[in-house]
Amino acid sequence: MVSGHLFHHRKSSWPADEYVNKATLQLLDFDGGSPPEHAWRRRLNSHANILKEFSVTFMEAFRMLHLGLRLWSYVRKEASQGRKAPIDPFTKEQCKPTASQGVPLGGMGSGSISRGFRGEFRHWQIIPGLCETSPVMANQKNGDLGISSWDWNLSGQHSTYHALFPRAWTVYDGEPDPDLKISCRQISPFIPHDYHESSLPTAVFVYTLVNTGKERAKVSLLMTWANSIGGVSHHTGGHINEPFRTTKDNPPVTFAIAACETQNVTVTVLPNFGLCGENYVTARDMWGTMVQDGQFQRENFSAGPCVPSSVGDTLCAAVSASTWVEPHGRCTVVFALAWSSPKVKFQKGCTYHRRYTKFYGASERSAINLVHDALKKYKLWEEEIEKWQNPILQNEKLPDWYKFTLFNELYFLVAGGTVWTDGEAPIIEENLSAASNCHESTKSKDEKYISKERHVNMVVERTFTDSNLNNEEFFSRTSVQELADNDDVCGPDSAQTGNVLHQQHNPENVGRFLYLEGVEYIMWCTYDVHFYASFALLDLFPKIELTIQRDFARAVLHEDRRKVKFLNDGSWGIRKVKGSVPHDLGTHDPWNEMNAYNIHDTSKWKDLNPKFVLQVYRDFAATGDMSFGRDVWPAVCAAMDYMEQFDRDGDGLIENDGFPDQTYDAWTVHGISAYCGCLWLAALQAAVAMAEHLGDWAFAEKCKSKFLKAKPVFEDKLWNGSYFNYDSGNSSNSYSIQADQLAGQWYTASSQLSPLFDEIRIRHTLKTIFEFNVMKVGGGRMGAVNGMNPNGKVDECCMQSREIWTGVTYSLAATMLLHGMDHEAFTTAEGIFTGGWSEEGFGYWFQTPEGWTTNGRYRSLIYMRPLAIWAMQWALSPPKAILNAPKVNMMDEPLTSSTLNMTTLDDTDVQKIAPKSGCFSNAVFHCEC
Repeated sequence: MVSGHLFHHRKSSWPADEYVNKATLQLLDFDGGSPPEHAWRRRLNSHANILKEFSVTFMEAFRMLHLGLRLWSYVRKEASQGRKAPIDPFTKEQCKPTASQGVPLGGMGSGSISRGFRGEFRHWQIIPGLCETSPVMANQKNGDLGISSWDWNLSGQHSTYHALFPRAWTVYDGEPDPDLKISCRQISPFIPHDYHESSLPTAVFVYTLVNTGKERAKVSLLMTWANSIGGVSHHTGGHINEPFRTTKDNPPVTFAIAACETQNVTVTVLPNFGLCGENYVTARDMWGTMVQDGQFQRENFSAGPCVPSSVGDTLCAAVSASTWVEPHGRCTVVFALAWSSPKVKFQKGCTYHRRYTKFYGASERSAINLVHDALKKYKLWEEEIEKWQNPILQNEKLPDWYKFTLFNELYFLVAGGTVWTDGEAPIIEENLSAASNCHESTKSKDEKYISKERHVNMVVERTFTDSNLNNEEFFSRTSVQELADNDDVCGPDSAQTGNVLHQQHNPENVGRFLYLEGVEYIMWCTYDVHFYASFALLDLFPKIELTIQRDFARAVLHEDRRKVKFLNDGSWGIRKVKGSVPHDLGTHDPWNEMNAYNIHDTSKWKDLNPKFVLQVYRDFAATGDMSFGRDVWPAVCAAMDYMEQFDRDGDGLIENDGFPDQTYDAWTVHGISAYCGCLWLAALQAAVAMAEHLGDWAFAEKCKSKFLKAKPVFEDKLWNGSYFNYDSGNSSNSYSIQADQLAGQWYTASSQLSPLFDEIRIRHTLKTIFEFNVMKVGGGRMGAVNGMNPNGKVDECCMQSREIWTGVTYSLAATMLLHGMDHEAFTTAEGIFTGGWSEEGFGYWFQTPEGWTTNGRYRSLIYMRPLAIWAMQWALSPPKAILNAPKVNMMDEPLTSSTLNMTTLDDTDVQKIAPKSGCFSNAVFHCEC
């Protein structure tokens, strides 16, 4: 356990009273208005510097020249089809990213709204990562008619932002009125283990008002919202603040803003005003009304639809809440925001209902009910959030920075691009057949009559309150359809015609979940990265984690023979090989068209299958779900059997093939590697443990025999007395110290399995990594660099070897915690906090990148892997089921029992890359609707 004195020096830099006057904190300590002791903080007048992106060296660019040309051609081809390529390093955003992000709004999987720490609403994602726009342009200037005419009178010098996801507080200490102390508390329904509330697209803003003056004060608060979704931008025109349907290209969207009217609070609305133009009340006139009257006309509630906006104009709406605050009195005013986009449509695939429609229906007007319920239920949300967070926040043995960074890294599950469906079959929409709904190749005859403009619905309203695999198919030979060699079910020119990974009806159905690798790498549930990030889902939403694993288990037994060109070398192969774990679930047609990643042929990668087995066993052991274990077991057997082809010399150990066949997809590996070899050893042990749990003694015996043969080979080839060499080859970086070399041991320890190696060797390796990869880079204040030469210089053999990966640093820290190296663990992880989250760092808060270089330049903002910080919490507080799981002694002699109590898949059931004569069939699932 962590010693109490660790990082005491850091505690002095974050207390709230260093940012807000103590007296103000005491005054606001009413109805949750005072920010918590442990939170990430910024003053509102802090400078938001432009973030600096990494660049490749001349030699790296030269080596990747042919790849770059093929990728450029592929990006152009996808663009010509109206699609965004999964990886596009050539198209840059017009607005450069800045250090200005804050806690995002909403639950998971229903679209999200990001918000800056100064309070501005920044981006709205309707199809996460694929369709994004800006709902409010707070800095937009439209002469004297727009919001630049508003008299803010707010410098931000005495105002501060406090973030503890999923909540945030903004404290205005005497701004704009010196007699008023105001706290705005932002709340989103992100509640662990609650699969209802956590799916809701809504957020609440609770204002706590304190009048320190001697006179009664009338306070009017105003919430405005721009109708900005639809068309190319909010200037396209045709927007109406009244619900109506969009075209088939984008599902309908409704926004609703509301305030809670009580005996002391009066709510009025202005259904429409414009930033400029002649058809509406202007923003300047609206502001003038508020300054003069403090509210709008009550008759506005009965106003009908407005005139459609003109091209170049921006249509907005406003809700006002007014109250009188007595001298030294307090008052609470509550606003809420909700949005409804009931359908998610993938560009090449099907349309699905979102998870929240299970509870609110598929009408776009459900935003009204969502915003109403948010105003009534937010206090219950907060109670649950505090029950979850307080045990960690009140643990005095943990460093302060760790407490709030642990929670704040969860921002990705909302803002990183998530889709959460209702788990049902794709929607067959009116006037569309199943084929036309699922495939772009078939179009509706009525398409030519549909307007190309895409608009948004908006509802403004006041709300009154009385008071302030489940039963999925079992994987066995009977679920696989045998096909002849010439049965081209999914040939190179054919589209799949159904949801091949469709989830069967289940009374415990929590829906299906997708999240992006990152907003720059738009692939759903990238599995080699999920390996690191999955600890967050398993700890907080275990049913979602099991759903994702079931999807990949189905995918293992599926084959897609459509031809794909791999951009690294220009070779061709099939999209998905049976027995291999897919890199991802796809981009534009998830679950049906997997492996959107096409840089390398990932069926030849050496880390994906072991990572699948390790994750499945960890999840099985942590949840104790025997149904899950039985359902995915055949896929585990198939994944393990598939890897046998990579044991070229029969020593039980897999070998890498001289290209970047792993998650480090720019870092070449030769022969036996520390990373993949360690994962393989761990997977063998996990397979033995799971087989014994399920009674498959023959498979347990098979894997144990391989383990006992492979382990001494691994240590003999790679152990050098201080650490495991990068690989067994003769390249310039074969002796590199890889930060991630014990990834297999990390999972072994996380699952309470026996150590893969002697404890002395494990700790010696971790100390070497700490001394070289951590402490020799920026004095230990930047994280762990991926590769370090034994001479103490960073390994610069490729782009990725010289990078510091945030998620890998967190996982390394978790491994250290699991082996009693608490000081080294928190020192290592604090480097990511210092570099990414602290005021002295690079400004990556709420947009943590995949990694940065030793000079702090980022690659791939808003990335999945940093969720691995939850692996640290897992190491500190493992679940009871893991602690009580039966132990397996891998050093025992192989089992001799010939009893086989379960159906397993043998070599005839998996498709290998280079099949030996007469060994393998072409078994695939039928691709049918």
